[in-house]
Amino acid sequence: MSYLPIRHQPPFSLDVDAIRARGDELSAAYQAADPFPHTVIEDFLPRGVVDYCQQNFPGEIREGGNQFDRDQERFKRSFRPDELDDLKLRSLFHTFNSLPFLQLVERITGIKGLIPDPYFLGGGFHETRQGGHLSMHADFNHHKPLGLERRVNVLIYLNDDWDESYGGNLELWDEKMKECRQRIAPVASRCVIFSTTGNSWHGHPEPVAHPDLKPRRSIALYYYTATWQDDQIEKTTQFKVRKGTNDRVDWKVRTNETLEQILPPILMRPTRKVLSKVFR
Repeated sequence: MSYLPIRHQPPFSLDVDAIRARGDELSAAYQAADPFPHTVIEDFLPRGVVDYCQQNFPGEIREGGNQFDRDQERFKRSFRPDELDDLKLRSLFHTFNSLPFLQLVERITGIKGLIPDPYFLGGGFHETRQGGHLSMHADFNHHKPLGLERRVNVLIYLNDDWDESYGGNLELWDEKMKECRQRIAPVASRCVIFSTTGNSWHGHPEPVAHPDLKPRRSIALYYYTATWQDDQIEKTTQFKVRKGTNDRVDWKVRTNETLEQILPPILMRPTRKVLSKVFR
């Protein structure tokens, strides 16, 4: 039986009565987790839902999707839910943005007043192809269109028979980025939920190396609260280099943030265009 009481086949829907009893049993362990609050839930989705996602995973990037191939994000693609052809998959993401699901995540994390993201900024289906990776980072902290503060990530994996030796394992590092404290293989229907802060360092820095050249696939969901204050410093994704590795410093972000502190807004707009060409 899956942890999430959701209808096995489309149209997907949650069993609201069953979900009311979930989440509290994970709360204490979530808060005490090392190196920052998180939990790993096995068999999160019913097998039928996982199968449907695998069989209907999108193939082409469209408007609103993203494709990355740089030192920090190699061979990575993301697909925004509202650009999917499959309306049943769209309904699945709407279910993840529904009140019952929000209440489940609130009970697990202890963070009240969670708000879903109708824009799915950075969220949706994610895929990293053979040889690709995502360097260690802390996520952007401000949802500009809605003026919200980012608080929680929910990652659901879609990879059958994935061994740690295939790379692509999610790593959670300590606050000072000295060592990896958790290494989690992206096994199908495994869900990782964690609180996002400026020190919640995570990523899958080791390249995907599946023997059959299969990509690493997942569902990424982000949740917010209406707690953003004007005196907070807005941060884009902050990448960190692991000592003793070939990780590369993200000079584009560092340069951009430094210039924003010294240049007036009217000069930053053309400067960003120049930076985008320099740091391709």
